[in-house]
Amino acid sequence: MTLMKKKRALITGITGQDGSYLAEFLINKGYEVYGFMRRTSTDPFARIEHLHVSGALKLIYGNMRDLPTIERAIEESDPHEIYNLAAQSHVGVSFLCPDETWDINYMGVERLLTVAYKHNKKIRIYQASTSEMFGSTPPPQSEKTVFAPVSPYAEAKLKAHHLIEEYRAQGYFAASGILFNHESPRRGKHFVTRKLTHAFAKMKYGMQDHVTVGNLDAERDWGFAGDYVRAMWMMLQEKKADTYVIATGEAHSVRQLIETVGSVIGMPIHWEGKGLKEVGKDEHGTIRVSIDKKFYRPREVDALQGDASKAKRKLGWKPEVSFEELVEMMVQADLRLIGGTQEYVQQ
Repeated sequence: MTLMKKKRALITGITGQDGSYLAEFLINKGYEVYGFMRRTSTDPFARIEHLHVSGALKLIYGNMRDLPTIERAIEESDPHEIYNLAAQSHVGVSFLCPDETWDINYMGVERLLTVAYKHNKKIRIYQASTSEMFGSTPPPQSEKTVFAPVSPYAEAKLKAHHLIEEYRAQGYFAASGILFNHESPRRGKHFVTRKLTHAFAKMKYGMQDHVTVGNLDAERDWGFAGDYVRAMWMMLQEKKADTYVIATGEAHSVRQLIETVGSVIGMPIHWEGKGLKEVGKDEHGTIRVSIDKKFYRPREVDALQGDASKAKRKLGWKPEVSFEELVEMMVQADLRLIGGTQEYVQQ
């Protein structure tokens, strides 16, 4: 009897939210998983330490800006599948560091594709594209919507997206997921969802008085990261590579997000004032939310709402966690974290 060899996968951006969820998902599927990891002076293991310590995840140090390390990672892992999740992922930071964003989010993809297909023309590659490429085109946005990027982050991602399409046209298996905003208890605190759940948890424990945000009326299609990594894997199991929008189909404003977080944590928020002087107060009249123009983007994307009909029809994918369930999950995780009952969130 011949034993089937395990599939091997290489994940770039392994220390991020998506990388950690995807690694867990693939390991549970029986994959041999390698993570491409950038060396930092801070602790990068928070989301993946349980996988690394157990031996289920093998780490390879490197950088998307460093060609020899990409070559070493692909040679060592010899993957059947590559999931490129590495990026300078913060839109606001991309305005401050446009060259770095371009070098990682576009040039890094070019380096990866060149090395990967030189190593093995049959490797299947997933590229993490983004809804930010749509800019302020009217929602809902689908695979047929015209791209109109308004940030260095989105411009670099769109250039990489087109590069993926070029490789696909040449017969390579290069898939692209246009993922709308996806969150979890593992989301970084500089993203507005986690910034809010973490801040409200601290307010609940009396460790913080209020939180400051930017545009209350910006609308986003927020889903659960665990649902979205499942879609990534499904794309690479198809006979032909393609592009898919992954989204819940529902949009909520930052204002609605704050109201939902406040409701879940037992601190209902009502609004007073207008413009930059608008504030969110609790039932006792204490200001819990204020606005600061510094948190506005130089060029705002007003409303993102995805149409994932194609992914539902062709992949059989659909989100399993609702917006309300997602907020509840994140709030409860941060309450436990702030309360000292856990060090690491494995939801």
